[in-house]
Amino acid sequence: MTRWLALTTACLATALFAGAAGASAPPVGPLPSGPVTSIRVEHGQLFAIVVPRPGADFTWRGARQSDATVARPLDEGELNGNVVFVYRAGRVGSTTVIYALTRGEGYKAFKARYYKITVL
Repeated sequence: MTRWLALTTACLATALFAGAAGASAPPVGPLPSGPVTSIRVEHGQLFAIVVPRPGADFTWRGARQSDATVARPLDEGELNGNVVFVYRAGRVGSTTVIYALTRGEGYKAFKARYYKITVL
């Protein structure tokens, strides 16, 4: 069951990212300060980043490049009124994942959340 779930998640993530490769949003502008969350996870494990569901016309977007060999994004969804981003811990190391709240795919960041990921 676990192997099936991992394969299904990997296939879904591949399909999602392959479809999104051609269309990209403009980069997010300057980021406001925001809370910093530290996450420590072992190599190969799944982990989630959770942000509150935004109001109408707003969206949480990846705001800056992070090292996908350390934290590889797999999927996203909604759970209990929150937005959940699922990642797999890759090679040992660290990276920072930043999400910004923007109006649609706009430039201006209204809020930001910072996640310092350490893979052991």
